[in-house]
Amino acid sequence: MFEELLDNYLRFLESLTVEHFIRLFWFYIFFEFMRYFLLEFFVLNLWKLSKLWNKKKYAKAKKEFHFEYPLVSIIIPGKNEGKHLYKLVQSLNEQTYKNTEIIVVDDGSDDDTPTIGRDLEKAGRLDVFIRNEVRGGKASGANTALRFTKGKYIVHLDADCSYDRDAIEKIIIPFYLDKDVAGVGGNVMVRNYDESLVTTLQAIEYYDTISIGRVVTSYLGIYRIISGAFGAFRADALEQVKGWDIGPGLDGDITVKLRKLGYKIKFEQEAVCLTSVPNTVKKLTRQRLRWDKSLIRFRVRKHKDVLIPNQAFSFLNFFAFLENITYNLLLNFKWYFYLGDMLINYRSMLVNIIITNVLLYTLTNFFKFVVYSLYRARTNASYTYFLIYIPCMVFYFGYYLRVVRTIAYIQEFFFKQSYKDPWNPSKTSVHAKKMNL
Repeated sequence: MFEELLDNYLRFLESLTVEHFIRLFWFYIFFEFMRYFLLEFFVLNLWKLSKLWNKKKYAKAKKEFHFEYPLVSIIIPGKNEGKHLYKLVQSLNEQTYKNTEIIVVDDGSDDDTPTIGRDLEKAGRLDVFIRNEVRGGKASGANTALRFTKGKYIVHLDADCSYDRDAIEKIIIPFYLDKDVAGVGGNVMVRNYDESLVTTLQAIEYYDTISIGRVVTSYLGIYRIISGAFGAFRADALEQVKGWDIGPGLDGDITVKLRKLGYKIKFEQEAVCLTSVPNTVKKLTRQRLRWDKSLIRFRVRKHKDVLIPNQAFSFLNFFAFLENITYNLLLNFKWYFYLGDMLINYRSMLVNIIITNVLLYTLTNFFKFVVYSLYRARTNASYTYFLIYIPCMVFYFGYYLRVVRTIAYIQEFFFKQSYKDPWNPSKTSVHAKKMNL
């Protein structure tokens, strides 16, 4: 059986002409390979050259930052984060940059967060601990913390993350490289990469798709989401946009609000944060459904004015939205069109087409993972550890995540399911829906 299948497949490959190959694999060639490898690779080289070119400028910005020595306010909103607080505060107290204040907001926790937080405050390990007796949600916690800040820059962190010792310093320097920068995203990596197959695949995704993708979009000026796990903002810019709106999706939302005011948003690859990602398919699916719904809620609905030419029109914002909607939404459904095309016109070759697609994507993923090592800040494990899992990525990206995205888009576009997500308290979601937030 296997020999017959192999023989049939080899005959299929021998019969392929260039024109036939393009006809059968047009989706991979034009929408995947060109965008996610050729274009990325070209931009990465430009970015690498610009880093070498601006080495003196960076040194000058770093010197200016240390000379001014501004107060940096670190805010940590969250619920039931007691088990993470001690390690996080210890990590922040070991930072190379010392002029910081740490503000923790307990958003209605029912664990021992209040006891741990107050003990850390009494011991002088954190500056302000605030307890909200009634849960208001992530945005409410962040905005509560914002009212107590005194710093020129605000760094928003998740309590369950840990940070390189120079992470705070590295994420603030870009503000001194360009005075128009209002927000900087940190580089989030996966800490529990070896916990399960699910976490390993996410680690590869974070290294290549997320981190490298943000390097590229930042260089092009279309970087569109500062991760809530690690992001820095100018305090005056946050005041202008009146802080965070109700999420989920609040990370991308506040980034867009700042961009709409004409500010620049940058990604700093060397400001490294480690986070623990979902370790089961069920947990990951729940997280990605929430993430993907935000594209419809915020980009297609709330901030659709970015796509309309008006007095405040910005080509970069327009292009950032158009690229995001095209590749994440439209081409997601275009893939089903491609699948239908193959089913209708090449049904007899379908098995061979699927095998070839899997091989093409797998070879590209191998090549990207190895070549992109020249552009990554670092990894938290050896490259050889991840290489054996690369063949799984085509199924993770090409099938699993695509199906999850499709479900999320349908749920949000037709039923506005994000307003029913338990990630937010129902009262805040009801209010957000009334206000079209």
